Amino acid sequence: MPATAFEVHDMTVAYHRRPVLWDIDFTLPEGKLVGIVGPNGAGKTTLIKAALGLVPLASGKVEIYGKSYAEQRHMVGYVPQRESVDWDFPVTVRDVVLMGTYGKLGWFRRPGRAEREVADRCLEQVGMTALANRQIRQLSGGQQQRVFLARALAQDAQVYFFDEPFSGVDAATEAAIVKLLQSLRASGKTVLLVHHDIQTVREYFDYVILLNMRLIACGPVDTTFTNENLQKTYGGRLTILDEAAEAMRQREPNR
Repeated sequence: MPATAFEVHDMTVAYHRRPVLWDIDFTLPEGKLVGIVGPNGAGKTTLIKAALGLVPLASGKVEIYGKSYAEQRHMVGYVPQRESVDWDFPVTVRDVVLMGTYGKLGWFRRPGRAEREVADRCLEQVGMTALANRQIRQLSGGQQQRVFLARALAQDAQVYFFDEPFSGVDAATEAAIVKLLQSLRASGKTVLLVHHDIQTVREYFDYVILLNMRLIACGPVDTTFTNENLQKTYGGRLTILDEAAEAMRQREPNR
């Protein structure tokens, strides 16, 4: 059996005493692509931030390979939403990717030749070598996302968290991201990804977390991403559900 990569036990998160996530509990095996799916305001981004210690827990705990995030920080990579980043900061594409190597360097060592070689390999993987010396503010949305992916690769983590990596990118960049995610899975990495397009869930993911402030369901896509669970997750949003149901029917093999 695969090792347990990520566990959440009795997680509750509140903003100004108002619960945003309530009593979340699930376990994920390593080597899976996991979609975090739910309506706006369901707490998807909060789940990631709470796992990374970026927002406090009201109760519960999070474990990475059986230990706290503080103990396993070096094993975790994170790609935030592009909108949360100051893209006017005066650094180059290569500088951003080099930041991914800092966790293994520690506070007092500066990146050297080995780290620059890692950064260049990661830029090549995402097709950004030609723009390595460009200022990040000069990039398109899709190019910015590729740079963040390269930085995550440079971290050489075991568990990755991506917050809406497909938001605002073109079809070519989305396809490149999917290919990269699949390569991470093939190398035994575990990837959790906040995702909005429920029509591509079956195509992209092995596991799915269905969330609406509470955990609706978590498990393999084939058995968890069902119409019944979608109804519980999205409630009366019938247009979304009708589209999802039709997409699911088209993807299911004839029985």
